[in-house]
Amino acid sequence: MKAAVNKQKVVSEAEWLKARKKLLVKEKKFMRLQEELGLERRSLPWVKVTKDYVFEGPNGKESFADLFEGRSQLVIYHFMFGPDDKSGCPHCSLRADGFNGINVHLKHRDVTMICVSRAPYKKLASYKKRMGWNFKWVSSGNTDFNFDYHFSFTPEDIAEGKAFFNYKFQDPGPTEREGHSVFYKDKRGDVFHTYACYSRGNELFNVHYHYLDVVPKGREENGRGAFWAKRHDESDQ
Repeated sequence: MKAAVNKQKVVSEAEWLKARKKLLVKEKKFMRLQEELGLERRSLPWVKVTKDYVFEGPNGKESFADLFEGRSQLVIYHFMFGPDDKSGCPHCSLRADGFNGINVHLKHRDVTMICVSRAPYKKLASYKKRMGWNFKWVSSGNTDFNFDYHFSFTPEDIAEGKAFFNYKFQDPGPTEREGHSVFYKDKRGDVFHTYACYSRGNELFNVHYHYLDVVPKGREENGRGAFWAKRHDESDQ
């Protein structure tokens, strides 16, 4: 339902402050709950990565361990860009506009963040240049990486309309899906999978939604998701 902002109650500054302080109590409670949830995420058990994956990136062939770039923590954004796609997903592109540039700060906290897609590296590099992004982007097209972590699906999965996605068997939708995976590398070089999120679980990382949620009209999506998303070089605004 569209927010009727023109019907909002107009009050004095004193009344507004009273209402704002009442909401502030809930906001602080929510923040504490977020902190508790963050602790639970970091307390999840780990799964050791035993498969050898070789990616294609700006440095040529790279092992999984290479992707950490000497750090112990790795965040991967699974960008929807399949081998046959001509360009990257507009929704993923919107999200990438939000996290482009943060890697320089994450590195100070022993974290490397990259994007991974199944499209050939040349396509990724070309699209990245077009968008003006500076994060690292590698291709997993010659590996089972995306399939093993349930971000890509076979033609048979799509035809059947059933695959393991977002922690249950369901219709995954398109062949490629978006999401985040987190990994840790210990001093011996062993790599562990520590966290992953899919679908709306990614809203935690959507900078645009956090801003839209505080403006009077809100998201105005009516259950349609980010139907309005466009690549920034295709926007008419």
